[in-house]
Amino acid sequence: MTSATQPEPLWAPGPDRIAAARITAFQAWAAERFGAPADGGYPALHSWSVDELDTFWQAVAEWFEVRFSTPYTSVLADRSMPGASWFTGATLNYAEHALRAAEDPARADDPALLYVDETHEPTPVTWAGLRRQVGSLAAELRALGVRPGDRVSGYLPNIPEAVVALLATAAVGGVWTSCAPDFGARSVLDRFQQVEPVVLFTVDGYRYGGKEHDRRDTVAELRAELPSLRAVVHIPLLGTPTPEGALAWSDLTSADTEPVFEAVPFDHPLWVLYSSGTTGLPKAIVQSQGGILLEHLKQLGLHCDLGPEDRFFWYTSTGWMMWNFLVSGLLTGTTVVLYDGSPGYPDTGAQWRIAERTGATLYGTSAAYVMACRKAEVHPSRDFDLSTVKCVATTGSPLPPDGFRWLHDEVAEDLWIASVSGGTDVCSCFAGAVPTLPVHIGELQAACLGTDLQAWDPSGKAVVGEVGELVVTNPMPSMPVRFWNDPDGSRYRESYFEMFPGAWRHGDWITITGHGSVVIHGRSDSTLNRQGVRMGSADIYEAVERLPEIKESLVIGLEEPNGGYWMPLFVHLAPGATLDEDLRARIKATIREELSPRHVPDEIIEVPGIPHTLTGKRIEVPVKRLLQGAPLAKAVNPGSVDNLDLLHFYEELARTRG
Repeated sequence: MTSATQPEPLWAPGPDRIAAARITAFQAWAAERFGAPADGGYPALHSWSVDELDTFWQAVAEWFEVRFSTPYTSVLADRSMPGASWFTGATLNYAEHALRAAEDPARADDPALLYVDETHEPTPVTWAGLRRQVGSLAAELRALGVRPGDRVSGYLPNIPEAVVALLATAAVGGVWTSCAPDFGARSVLDRFQQVEPVVLFTVDGYRYGGKEHDRRDTVAELRAELPSLRAVVHIPLLGTPTPEGALAWSDLTSADTEPVFEAVPFDHPLWVLYSSGTTGLPKAIVQSQGGILLEHLKQLGLHCDLGPEDRFFWYTSTGWMMWNFLVSGLLTGTTVVLYDGSPGYPDTGAQWRIAERTGATLYGTSAAYVMACRKAEVHPSRDFDLSTVKCVATTGSPLPPDGFRWLHDEVAEDLWIASVSGGTDVCSCFAGAVPTLPVHIGELQAACLGTDLQAWDPSGKAVVGEVGELVVTNPMPSMPVRFWNDPDGSRYRESYFEMFPGAWRHGDWITITGHGSVVIHGRSDSTLNRQGVRMGSADIYEAVERLPEIKESLVIGLEEPNGGYWMPLFVHLAPGATLDEDLRARIKATIREELSPRHVPDEIIEVPGIPHTLTGKRIEVPVKRLLQGAPLAKAVNPGSVDNLDLLHFYEELARTRG
């Protein structure tokens, strides 16, 4: 990666694609209007965007014609992190921007949303219809006494009603927060009790994997345990009647009311997101109306190259930041595809079928789904018409090199593959999609505009071509304005600014290559550090899970009191596979030959399953704590785990090793 000769890319955009990209037009305009470099392509534009941070964000606001109800007096009055002060004095409203396309009579009957359930038949919601429902619901929320700053919560799947509820909440200046209905009551209460919502939108249940899941008992428990609620709104997804004391969704959304958008300060809270929260209560992360508006316009309108002619599909649930990011597709006038159901129902190829039927131009999924398709020998381009798909984007975990090759071979040779990485903490990407740059196998294309992304060694020195901590050295508008219930900001500071004061340390290991791309190696707090050689867990998973016998794996590196280092590899086997000596030998040989002889595990242990957070991330640090002897209650927040029973295995293992 560090050699002077740049490796051969897997894909490069042609001259027509580069000329047509919105980021190309933005650069030419910013050069004329703001003195951005006209030449030098993306690298020059990126350098300018971090060197001239105030000017760059002013350019973004003007390029996207952001409507400030009250004008700003300065773009960045204070650059300190945490505590940066953006667009001082400005007022605006996120929902007004999300519904702008509805103001164009020519677009009123175009679909703003395409809703797909497990039948895979798309149902449109027009721009005019979405605007009308938001207007009606916003008026009803005001009638219920919802005022700017009040919290409104949704226990909802990925359905149009969730989008309407979010936008109506933003329109009145309320603060939105949501959980998916597969979360149990304890998990939801761990989140919602922190923010004390005044309204709760709920479904009676949801459909997943061909089955109906009744959630009325859970909803009753939420109502009983959230004393702050003034109203509960019932959405009858499974067709049950409105329970006593609840309001019917149809009654609140049937009026023909023009939406009224509350002009709120730039840093006014828009929503609360929750970190995985593997220990203690989940962090309640507050992001602002203006910060999210600008960051998402940049990310979706320039990096993802989305506009009115596009259809944007990302497989997600309302419990993950990618849902909020998906909804922001509306800001660019894009049709947003909402899929509510299992990612692999009725078969592993399900998501490709949805991309086909909705005419998706940008289709986003998880690296895990791509690898599952590869393993299941799905052939997307053979079995589906994917002629509209220009870009396949992945996140959640690093896309392994085999995943890049598979997408290139099985979807299209002229396919823009965007592996992106960011975090709930900023509800955006630090690095990823750039429509005008080539794609190299196993690499994210570049750091994003306005993001001074660096890899730092332990002494805080920037390194290129070697592994370091992911650090952002300048503020981003979507960085949290605060955590909820963190009055002195101590928890916020500890989370990102303790290791390198004044710089955001995210907790990932990355390499920035000599040609400006980025390689993600996994979490730095669970990194495998053997004899001074550091390796991310993602590298191990990518190698091991190529073996057909391995369904999933988990690797832990444990510093022992005697100075030793124990590195077990836990494997969840595919049906019918046996962990015999032959398989053990092949696993070890794979790691030795493909990665490093130092990172061959000390033991390979079969487990009944790999535990994940509710957003699907493997739980590494809590398992490490359990193996170090911490009690379960101290090692993990039980409500944040998809299957708590799986953790008892590691607890028992710690006892027997003890």
